[in-house]
Amino acid sequence: MLTESQRQQAADLLWDCWAHGKRMAQLPAELRPQDRQEAYAIQALVEARSFAPLAGWKIGATGPGGQKLLNVDAPLAGRLLAERVHRNDASIALGNSLMKVIEVEFAFRMGKTLAPRATPYTQEEVMDAVATLHPAIEIPDARYEQFKQVGAEQLIADNTCADQFVLGAPTSAPWRTLDLAAHAVSGSIEGGEKRDGSGAQVLGDPRIALTWLANELSRYGMTLSAGQVVATGSAIVPMPVESGQRIIADMGVIGTVTLNLS
Repeated sequence: MLTESQRQQAADLLWDCWAHGKRMAQLPAELRPQDRQEAYAIQALVEARSFAPLAGWKIGATGPGGQKLLNVDAPLAGRLLAERVHRNDASIALGNSLMKVIEVEFAFRMGKTLAPRATPYTQEEVMDAVATLHPAIEIPDARYEQFKQVGAEQLIADNTCADQFVLGAPTSAPWRTLDLAAHAVSGSIEGGEKRDGSGAQVLGDPRIALTWLANELSRYGMTLSAGQVVATGSAIVPMPVESGQRIIADMGVIGTVTLNLS
């Protein structure tokens, strides 16, 4: 088990990479979390370096493709840092991104707080706590050079490959009546590639993914708070991108969100 000092050292190394665009092979052996509890503790210390209240949460590895890519066998939760959440049509520097992909996501904003408790939350309880649904784009990245090999615990410590996030306006469509699993979405590069997907690629349904997140946080003593946004995972196969491109995420009646890669 890591000491508090070791967890802080791990968080400091990761934050230094975040802040300065650097990478490491992986955490030093003596600072690596051995289970999810330790990993989320390090993640919380990384978040503590942020200058603003937590914007929300993200879910990684929500499909078999993502799990195979990251060499994990279950989804992972990460934090959305406020300074890396942007409005629709933002211009964001791709910089030295290692992953260089975008993901199209269903994002829920919570209207009620779901605190940790002994019994799991039902999907009905979780969806009752949701205020709004938004289209979104995530630009994930990792602070590890070999992010496919480091394992779930180190990925969680590094905020589950979180980086930049673009949140669209809340949909005015009657989204609670929609079949989100079957709902078609697309991500495209203006004048270039287009990839289609659906909510089924997100643990079978974005509502299932959101319920997983609520219970993952509860299990490890964390709170999903009112006002926070949850990005439920990519509804398309992540699409490679380059600087200078304009990205369009089209979620039909739910809305469209755009991003300019400067």
